[in-house]
Amino acid sequence: MTFATLLAHAAEEGGHHGGNVQAETFWVGAVAFVVFVLLSLVTLSYRNVSNRHAHKAEAYAQKHGAPVPEAHGH
Repeated sequence: MTFATLLAHAAEEGGHHGGNVQAETFWVGAVAFVVFVLLSLVTLSYRNVSNRHAHKAEAYAQKHGAPVPEAHGH
């Protein structure tokens, strides 16, 4: 058999896909959804970080004479 004949036989046998494709690929979407939810939780955990350390900014400004930045969280 030639290589082309082997490819033709493999394509013929593998071409018929049994079962429900939607049910088999559901988990790909579910895993992607879980990953995006976890990434959004990580992103939200950094919310309001600049306002948590306002006392450090004020202490630095008093020591070095720099103006204190307003911590209004842009």
